[in-house]
Order: sequence, then structure tokens, then C-alpha cells
Amino acid sequence: MSTEQNQNTVDKNQQAKAKTKTVKKLVLVVFAMFGFGFALVPLYDVFCDITGLNGKTATTAANINESGIDKSRVVTVQFISRTAKGIPWTFEPMINEIKVHPGEMKLVKFYAKNESLNDIIGQAVPSVSPGQAAVYFQKIECFCFNQQPLKAHEDIEMALQFYVDTELPEDVSTITLSYTLYDITGKVET
Repeated sequence: MSTEQNQNTVDKNQQAKAKTKTVKKLVLVVFAMFGFGFALVPLYDVFCDITGLNGKTATTAANINESGIDKSRVVTVQFISRTAKGIPWTFEPMINEIKVHPGEMKLVKFYAKNESLNDIIGQAVPSVSPGQAAVYFQKIECFCFNQQPLKAHEDIEMALQFYVDTELPEDVSTITLSYTLYDITGKVET
């Protein structure tokens, strides 16, 4: 074998080793990205709980208010609803706003109608604005706690029972509760 052939063999071996090393690095990056993506949702939830950002409210029923009603204050609670792209539902609050005293229990209703020819399962996701008020907005009963299956052209009134905690900062006089309704039909195990 000539030195030129030996050199070509050595170069090919080095190239093969370099390619193998690169493939291993890429596989490691793919697994790291998958792990990060998998952990992102719980990390985001923890971050929102700690900071109060994004106006995320608790997804479980709150404890009943035992601190009384603060009749010296009035807070305006506004209700907004929207449907995510592609869900053929009518979805709206039956009242757009309500005045409440902190600590006072209130019941409001939302209306939903499946306008399509297919059965659809909807899920409402709440958000509270300003974000700092989210921890003071206590939902006792909420349609957002459950999936909402509606048959074609079926409609429903959905209840929300809540109170605003008496510890709400004095500078907050208006709270906006916004719901976005998503089609989760394909994502639900039957």
C-alpha cells in the first residue's frame, strides 16, 4: 500500500469518527429539547403561581370566604369570552359586568351553543387581569373546571360562582375575567 492510500484510509477513518461524534451530539440535543419541552408547562405554572403573572387562576375550587364582606368597597368584575380559532360555538357571558363587595358571593352564567353539525367537547381557560388580582379572585364553582361536551346545535347555560377576597389591594377597583374556549374533542380519551 502506498502512503497516499494509507493517508486516504486515515482521513476516511477520521471523517467517520467525526460524523459519529456529530450524530451522537445531535441525538443528545434532541433528547435534551424533548425533556425541556416536557418540563416547560409545569415550570410555567410554577412561575405563574409564584409571580402572579398571566392572570392564571387556580384550577380547583377555592375555600369559602370566612372573613366577611367588606361593604365599604365596591369592585367591578367584567366578563369577556372568546372562542379559539376553529371552534364553531357561540360563547358569551350573560352579563358583561357586575359590581361586588369584596367577600360577597356572586353567581353569573355564560351561554354556549355548538353551531356545528358535529358533537364537540369544549374547555374554557380563564385569565384574570390585572395579573395581581388573580390570587384574590376565588372561584367556588366554575364551568372551566370541567370539559363541556355539546352535541350538534345543543346549547347550555354554564355557572360561575365566585367572590373577590377582602385582601384585594385597595388600588384595584376593576377585575376582568376572560375565558377562551378551546375545542379539545380530539384530545380527550373516551
